[in-house]
Amino acid sequence: MRRSPAPGTVPFFGWHVVAATFLLAVFGWGVGFYGPPVFFYAVVSRTGWPVALVSAAVTLHFLVGAFVVANLPGLYQRLGVPRVTLLGATVLAIGILGWAVASHRWHLFLAATLSGAGWVAMGAAAVNALIAPWFSLRRPAALGMAYNGASLGGVIFSPLWIVLIGALGVVPAVLAVGGTMVAVVALLSFRVFARTPESLGQAPDGENAPPEPTRAAAAVLPMGHTLWRDRRFVTLAAGMMLGLFAQIGLLAHLFSVLVPMLGEKTSGLVMGGATVAAIAGRFAVGWLMPADADRRLVACLSYGLQLTGSVFLILSVPFGSLWLIPGIVLFGSGIGNATSLPPLIAQREFLPAETARVVPLIVAIGQAGYAFAPLAFGLLRAVGGGPQSGSGAMLLFLGAALVQGAAIMCFLLGRRRDPQGRRRVPARG
Repeated sequence: MRRSPAPGTVPFFGWHVVAATFLLAVFGWGVGFYGPPVFFYAVVSRTGWPVALVSAAVTLHFLVGAFVVANLPGLYQRLGVPRVTLLGATVLAIGILGWAVASHRWHLFLAATLSGAGWVAMGAAAVNALIAPWFSLRRPAALGMAYNGASLGGVIFSPLWIVLIGALGVVPAVLAVGGTMVAVVALLSFRVFARTPESLGQAPDGENAPPEPTRAAAAVLPMGHTLWRDRRFVTLAAGMMLGLFAQIGLLAHLFSVLVPMLGEKTSGLVMGGATVAAIAGRFAVGWLMPADADRRLVACLSYGLQLTGSVFLILSVPFGSLWLIPGIVLFGSGIGNATSLPPLIAQREFLPAETARVVPLIVAIGQAGYAFAPLAFGLLRAVGGGPQSGSGAMLLFLGAALVQGAAIMCFLLGRRRDPQGRRRVPARG
């Protein structure tokens, strides 16, 4: 729970940062994450270009973002958080305009480069970097609240893109959304993100917050240790990457799979419904997960629900849309946790200085891996008979289920053992 400030003290500013980061995530994911599936459909419909080609552009969008996010801490140090955040929003706005007006194939790939470079300054690593200085013990709840902006971005923008494009056309819709996004992010950057706990004389979690338990010595990395030899890091990075690979691959194609079954408007609403489930799933983890919970097992449960959802989606192909809704709800319930749980696992298993290094790296690795998911899943659809084929849709859903199963195995393999060899929960970090 939040604590009320003592009389005469300055209210803890961290919750203002959470609210601002929530709004940043609404635009970041609504435009940079949930936008590409809609842009994908719009570009294919407008140009007639092959699905594999446009899938490759979506892949480039995420791959460029992986390179930028790996260098995000350095950019923060050189330019400052407010400038980097505003620059990212501006580049993203220019990039999505490029998607809307691309008339040659190289235009599309240039637009994807810009949109991918811009959106990560409003993505998962950025959210964690903005929240981390303000929260330690309460970070799961704070991150859960901030990351719910990502899910709300899907709820709002999945149908909103369809409505705006239908009412205004692609270019005016992109200009309206992009201009609003840049204006809002400019305000947040210099009114909220420019402030730090040190500049306000405040401590993480607020001055009345209880101290965070001391980390176990086992979490300390020895001198000369490389993360690539650490089982915790390798399995965490691999599990996050595989889970997001399945998620991004399916989501990038889901809208175009649903349209022949449900129509454009209903498909937009269904995509929004998946993100409503994501909000519920992330809220449950952020506020109900016990302080001493094994966060890797929580991640496995979340991916298990998504895997079950993928099975329901497979069944919807031969047996009809009755299976579709539970599939969307179960798959959607883990969308947010796939992004927010790995940083929380890193916080538990690594020291603060190490966590600041680990989180951008696992996000970059995850994004570099899942960047190829739209292309890989596009090839699966092509093998199954193309965009309108039921076999292609079934292969899409089956591929997602298999990769999610592999992600679960990675998280289980990274759990630590006590001296007697039994599995145990890692010491709090």
